[in-house]
Order: sequence, then structure tokens, then C-alpha cells
Amino acid sequence: MNIKDKEIFDHDSSLLYTQKDNLTEVSEFFLLGFQTSQDIRISLFFFLLVVYCGTICGNLLIITLVSTSKNLHTPMYFFISQLSTSDILLSTDIVPNLFHILLNNGETMTFIGCITQLYLFCATESYECFLLAVMSYDRYVAICNPLHYSSIMISGHCRTLSILCWLLGFFIVLTYIIKTAKLNFCGPNIIDHLFCDIIPLLELSCSDTFIIHLVLYIMGVLIVIIPTIIIVLSYTYIVLAILRISSNTGRQKAFSTCSSHLIVVSIFFWTMFGVYVVPTKGRTLTMSKIISLLYTVLTPLVNPIIYSLRNKDISKAVQKCHKQVIW
Repeated sequence: MNIKDKEIFDHDSSLLYTQKDNLTEVSEFFLLGFQTSQDIRISLFFFLLVVYCGTICGNLLIITLVSTSKNLHTPMYFFISQLSTSDILLSTDIVPNLFHILLNNGETMTFIGCITQLYLFCATESYECFLLAVMSYDRYVAICNPLHYSSIMISGHCRTLSILCWLLGFFIVLTYIIKTAKLNFCGPNIIDHLFCDIIPLLELSCSDTFIIHLVLYIMGVLIVIIPTIIIVLSYTYIVLAILRISSNTGRQKAFSTCSSHLIVVSIFFWTMFGVYVVPTKGRTLTMSKIISLLYTVLTPLVNPIIYSLRNKDISKAVQKCHKQVIW
């Protein structure tokens, strides 16, 4: 029997429900954010505003320098510019809505909006996992096989690898997103988090999520474990190659070519494992939110800073650009 749709308004949470086929479905979610005093939320808002502006400006600077400076037209800097593009997309997906949450002490988000934010978040993070693995392979070829580096890492191959990373990131995650979008949400509709994340959203579903969790485990192997193995193997060979260099100067020069990438990889994967792999038993919701904040907001700011401070070529390009602006 078909029952005509009825809209039901919940006065407690001020959210919209739809009753269809005798099943109440949530059509909107309410993100709580940080439930604290207004002064703290305002202070956090301005802090995140500075961080977001710094993230956009820093990563745009990297992209501009790599695209305009001939000295930076190399595979390593091409991949760095792609990483900056991903960081901009990630920050823009999370932070602007977080501003609304902080200013309004919570924010209503439609079901479609929540799924879209989750998709972009997962896709960009997946892309970065694959890209960091490709960048580690690039460093492996540069240090372990330098004579053939220019013939292996040609511009066409680099673009192909980058496109492949984008496609893998967006299409692997798409399976999970489609499954999640088909779940029924008929109970609580309040997400005690900063954005629509994987686990908080699944906890609200009244459907059987066994298949979704199975898909998540498979995704974890493809997106996290395999790139991690590639990175570990690459740096194992890199370390062995550096140790075979006789002079200390040669060792330092070889290590300096991959030190920035190694720092970025360490920060990215340690924060990721801290959020999704380390057991959450005993961890407060506030602590989980802070860790997620480090993972999604601060890391995109740190990446261009690391590459700028620890890379002489980028520093020289910045100085040259600054001189041109002044004159």
C-alpha cells in the first residue's frame, strides 16, 4: 500500500523528516561541532580563519611557482603542486562549513550535502594516499637509479600517474558512497562531530551496516595499506642506497632530496592512523574532534610550509618572485 509522503517536523532538533512507506527517514543532519562557550568558539573561528587563509595562500603560491618557474618544471615539483591542489580541495570541503558550525553553535546540513561532503573528503584523502606513494617512487628512482631518472619520470608519465591517482581516489570511494547513500537513517539525526565523517554517519543508520564495514575494510587495504607498503619499500631501498654512499656530503645531499616528502608522509599517515586505526576506547569526543581538526585543517597548512622551508629551489623561486613584484 502506497502512503502519501508526509513531512514531520521535530521541534526538539528543528530538523526535517519524511515518512514514506511507514518508514521515517532523516532528510537533514545537525552537526554539533564544539559545544563550548561562545568566547571559545569565536576564538577558534578566528584561529581557523587564519589557518584557512594561510592554507589557500600557501598552496596557491606553490602551484603558481611550479607553473611559472622553469627551474621547478621537474617531476618532484609537479607532484608537489598536485598535492597542493588536493590540500586546497580538502580544506575548502571542510573549513567553510565549520565556520558556520562555530558561529551558530551547530549547523543543519541536508542529507545530500552531507553525502557530498563525505565523498569529497574521502576522495581527496584517498588521492593523497596514492600521490604520496607515487612521490616516494619518484624519490626512489631519483636516488637509486639517477642515470635513468630523466627517461623514466618523463612529463607524460607524471601526468598519467597523477590522473590515475585522481581516478583511483574518486572511483574507489564512489562504491562506499553509493552504499552509504542507500542506508536508512530513521533514528537520531545529530552528528556530534565537525563534519560528515565515516564512522559518526554510520552510527546513525538504522540499517544493517555489515556490508558497508566490509567495503570500508577493502577500501582501507586499497587506499591505505598498499600505498603504505609502497612507501616503506621505497624508503627502505633509499636508505640502503644512501648508506652505500661513501662521503658524508653525498649522504646529506641525497637525504635532503627526500626529507621534506618523508616529513609530509609521516604527518599525513600518523594523523590518519590516529583517527581511524588506533582504538578509540577511552578517547573523549572532544579529543577525537581535535585529532580530526589536525588531520583535515592543519595538515594542508603544514605541507607548503615544509616544502618551502626545507627546499632551496622553492625558496629561490619565492625570492625571485618577490624581487619581480618589488621592481
